[in-house]
Amino acid sequence: MTGVLEAVFVPADPPRAGTLALWDPSDVQRGDASGHERRPAAAGGADDGVTLRPVELVLPAGSRVRRTQVPARLLTVEDALSLLCGTPAPATSSASYRAWAAAALAGVGLVARGRLRPARSEQGYGTWRVGPLDPSDHAWLRSLVAAMPPSGHALPLPGSRPVRVPTAQALIQEFWDAIADTLARPESTDEATARLAATAAAFAASEPVPVQEPSDWLTDADRGEHAGARLVLRIEPPGAAADEDPAEVGDTGESSDSFRGVLQLRSTTDPSLVVDVADLWTAPAAVLARMGSQAETDLLLSLRRGARAWPPLGAALRAATPTGVDIGDDDLEDLLTRGAEALDAAGTEVLWPKEMFGSGLALKARATTPTPAGVAEPAFSLRELLEFRWQPTLDSDDLTEEEIAALAQAKRPFLWLRGRWVKVDRDMLTRLRRRGPRRLGAAEALAAALSGELEVDDERVEFSADGQIGRLAELLADATTDHDVATPPDLLATLRPYQQRGLAWLAHLTGLGLGGCLADDMGLGKTVQLIAVHLHRRALALGPTLVVCPTSLLGTWQRELARFAPTIPVRRYHGGTRHLDDLAVDEVVLTTYGVVRRDHAELADGGWGLVVADEAQHAKNPLARTARALRAIPAASRIALTGTPVENRLSELWSILDWTTPGLLGPLERFRHRMAVPIERYRDPDATARLARITRPFLLRRRKSDPGIAPELPAKTESDLVVPLTSEQATLYKSVVEEVMAEIRESDGQARRGLVLALLTALKQVCNHPAHYLHESGPLPGRSGKLAALDELLDVILDEGESVLIFSQYVEMCRLLQDHLDRRGVRSLFLHGGIGARKREQMVADFQAGAAPVFLLSLRAGGVGLTLTKATHVVHFDRWWNPAVENQATDRAYRIGQDRPVQVHRLVTEGTLEDRIAAVIEAKRELADSVVGSGEAWISELSDAELADLVALGSPP
Repeated sequence: MTGVLEAVFVPADPPRAGTLALWDPSDVQRGDASGHERRPAAAGGADDGVTLRPVELVLPAGSRVRRTQVPARLLTVEDALSLLCGTPAPATSSASYRAWAAAALAGVGLVARGRLRPARSEQGYGTWRVGPLDPSDHAWLRSLVAAMPPSGHALPLPGSRPVRVPTAQALIQEFWDAIADTLARPESTDEATARLAATAAAFAASEPVPVQEPSDWLTDADRGEHAGARLVLRIEPPGAAADEDPAEVGDTGESSDSFRGVLQLRSTTDPSLVVDVADLWTAPAAVLARMGSQAETDLLLSLRRGARAWPPLGAALRAATPTGVDIGDDDLEDLLTRGAEALDAAGTEVLWPKEMFGSGLALKARATTPTPAGVAEPAFSLRELLEFRWQPTLDSDDLTEEEIAALAQAKRPFLWLRGRWVKVDRDMLTRLRRRGPRRLGAAEALAAALSGELEVDDERVEFSADGQIGRLAELLADATTDHDVATPPDLLATLRPYQQRGLAWLAHLTGLGLGGCLADDMGLGKTVQLIAVHLHRRALALGPTLVVCPTSLLGTWQRELARFAPTIPVRRYHGGTRHLDDLAVDEVVLTTYGVVRRDHAELADGGWGLVVADEAQHAKNPLARTARALRAIPAASRIALTGTPVENRLSELWSILDWTTPGLLGPLERFRHRMAVPIERYRDPDATARLARITRPFLLRRRKSDPGIAPELPAKTESDLVVPLTSEQATLYKSVVEEVMAEIRESDGQARRGLVLALLTALKQVCNHPAHYLHESGPLPGRSGKLAALDELLDVILDEGESVLIFSQYVEMCRLLQDHLDRRGVRSLFLHGGIGARKREQMVADFQAGAAPVFLLSLRAGGVGLTLTKATHVVHFDRWWNPAVENQATDRAYRIGQDRPVQVHRLVTEGTLEDRIAAVIEAKRELADSVVGSGEAWISELSDAELADLVALGSPP
């Protein structure tokens, strides 16, 4: 078998007995027609052990065609639907397989929409068929026919001489009938009997049942499906038929005239041909021919069926020459809510005037607040409660009070407003009659003003704001454009253009009393931009600044402040003698996240004009102590600094922005439901655009790769170095997989997730080095493919006189590597989380001065906050499986100040879970800064079979 299978539907009587035949063209070339002992591959190429059966096809034979017995896999309709609709078509599937998959999806859709009718098969069995089809269904059918290759309908018609094959359209419709006859079977005959009365058993039974005496409704159904014309009910508003002056109808639409339904016939052979029934008998012969020879009969039968579905249509049956029906207000309401759908199912098309269903009448929410006195003061408190009211609009223009009064008194679903009929739903009228104000938070109102939408009662409606909120939204809408903010004269630095724009953005945002997130890539100078902002605010006497950062960055901040702004008073709020006595109005106070957790009550009394959270991802968990303590410190404005606003989940972005701009994104659970899940799981473009509109004014993101940001940066080259496992590693790997997978299969819930994560850790340790997994101190050489590859890399790097950073997420592995390098006589430094701030600063200075060519770093301790531009090579000894975290680590060397090309080497063990997940990481890398979840938690949700495939040792898929 080639694995590329052709498909053809083989019809039967009754339709549900039909089968889908999958056959291999290579069997035809070999002349293999027996098929009874072969075990074919399924459409995806996997062996499922199903015996082949011969099927007769019409296939090319030179310049002619011939009947050929072909071994094929025969699927019941139910199994065919599971295959064609349940899984995507394989990339290598044939054109006929893809065409039948599309036909299957279309057929299931027709059944789901209720396109079902009872019928008798040629042999007299009660069946269900698809129908009636509307013009859009016929258009889709034509598309399917155009996509169907000859091999997809290469069946010989019974008894045809010379041999002929069915048309693609006929065979697709037979397949749709088979789908309908299969899916419409209820679970029990009793259910069907209750529904279908005397003749229902013929259509509900699992086995074929002959219909002895079909009733009138069945005859009508058979006739309607094969009619030459389809009934159309065209709705005309009052005045349309007589061409009245609309002004005579009345501005409120309270005319005594009724809506009218005009009867028309649409040709089923030419759907573009529509004729009024009133003109039918005087139409030219050519038109009548295209309507079919039984147009009058088709009309009367359609009216009978339509009257059963929607009784007001019965008035036309009582007329000598039916041309239409008058529709009262109650009937019009029924037609809008139920009748049109019922008529459509009965084969009658309902046409409404297009202008009555346009954008038309709508409700928008409007909030109004006082106009701000000036932009230098906060426009309003984000914690305020505001009010909004419903504002009716027509084509986005506000209605007058007189028009609103008329709308509130409306009793019919269509009203005459501003020279046109417009549709009004009952929900709109209910909301309008309850025109009292409703409450919403000021931050929620600001977010709605920025996005233009407000979600009310699980429905998104247009939103507009006046006064403070409206003006603030306008000011924020251009917050990322250049503002006239000069570089402070006390700043001893020349800002790059993008840094000057960052200063202007931060000054503009904090000047409005708001906060935001500066999310520049690592190494683009976020610190100097914040120092410039503090100097700008100092001139306005806006209060002291508190900087919260990891302990390792205290020294960096102090040195940068002394370098770029030596006139600023600076103190460290850290250590045993920390205090806030005599705090100056222009002072910068440096503290750590650990101190904030302990002293947040004391820090809350600082009267801060600005609080800055550096490496803000440390507070990404909104429920953790660090985030809660940080929120307890009040400030006029808050700024978050991070190169990775989203590492794993959008909830991290929520946590950052809910601290800088409280309430902007609403409560966390609502944010997850309305934005995070639609974006992360379903890539919802509307939710993504809505989130971008809300967050854009509060999130400034620049990357090194952006045009004009850092043109002086040299090239960066990234590569995966795929290495083999040693025999010892392979043996350990298989043993761990077998042992732990056996436990996983016997567990569930939290215990299973724990075992999965333990399996991942163990396998990564095996891939690193057997000594790492076995917790041995040695020996190391000859036992690990990664270590051998690292030695080769270091030989080249050190011979060229270059320096290198080596990252591992495991401190134990770094210690093993340092011991190994010591035995080789290679000088190295090792930074991990247990090293204090001062020693850490000294190690960085020593490496930058060339004290050692190799710097070993644990990923968590050394992945942020360091400038190590001495290194021109970065080695990721093991993968963190999160592109954003790895990029942060790489940016220790690839940052402003680096003037030589940087090479990044990622070590990956061949045929292991590392190899497989590397492909996943690469696919997600470009989305890592926005909506893609990374890390390892997703692996714990895999099924046992999927997990076994992931960790199996062998060639990657």
